[in-house]
Amino acid sequence: MDRIHITDVSPRDGLQNQPLHVSTDGKLGLIQRLVQAGVQSVEATSFVSPKAVPQMADASEVVAGALQRFPALRCSVLVPNLKGLERAHAAGAREIAVVLSATETMNLKNINMGLTQATEVSEQTLHAARALGMKTRAYVAVAFECPFEGLTPAARVIELSERMHAAQADEIVIADTIGATGPAQVRELVRLLASSLPLETLAMHFHDTRGMGVANAWAALENGIRRFDASVGGIGGCPFAPGAAGNVATEDLVLLAQGAGLHTGIDLMGLLDAVEHAETLLQRSLGGRSSAWLRRQKAKMASAA
Repeated sequence: MDRIHITDVSPRDGLQNQPLHVSTDGKLGLIQRLVQAGVQSVEATSFVSPKAVPQMADASEVVAGALQRFPALRCSVLVPNLKGLERAHAAGAREIAVVLSATETMNLKNINMGLTQATEVSEQTLHAARALGMKTRAYVAVAFECPFEGLTPAARVIELSERMHAAQADEIVIADTIGATGPAQVRELVRLLASSLPLETLAMHFHDTRGMGVANAWAALENGIRRFDASVGGIGGCPFAPGAAGNVATEDLVLLAQGAGLHTGIDLMGLLDAVEHAETLLQRSLGGRSSAWLRRQKAKMASAA
């Protein structure tokens, strides 16, 4: 319980909506720097329609390159359905994730399915992945608030999480997709989820739209959560939340863990190298709330040398 497990989602969730095209080599370079920093779990890409998400059109190449270069890396990929699973399996992926939104409207906007159908497709995909010997993750998106329907009922999030667990998801990721929640809501939802699901299977995925990402992570930590998604440099955001600041930054989460006496196995200066690489790829300044401090520390180390 003194270790935090972080999945860096910057190659997928971070890059998917970026306006600048990022090459396959650029993506693999980002993954390489994350691995060199000590990151052991990465969400590398998504096997969605290339027409819908052009940034992910090279999904097969990214998976093949990542697994060839880093065979020990836990490398998961997002798949929307059985067709995506088939493509991911053919590319050699060993772990997949499905995304189920907790509201009717969000599912319709995202994947043109209602909640009932989206839930069934997620269950079918998880079962099929397990039959292929793959590991599985299941996101429950807009778990706190939906941009179309407002506050999401906790009872529905619990029901969907239980169904994903019954469908053999190894990890259930509770996602604050638009960065709208706060610590009190996080504490309460974790408490309710823990009453019916193994705490070690739960992970949290926070966005930092309102500056609450690290505070929400701390609330989850206090209540026993030890698995988190994060994105180096805070890359990301949601197309349904204008002005969203992106995912909680991996470097901020690692710094929080260090301050709390918890271990991540991740080096902060190594993460800064990954941030700087991403800045080159996206041609803009990046970084979490701790990045300015990290840059000063790097400058001090350089001058001392």
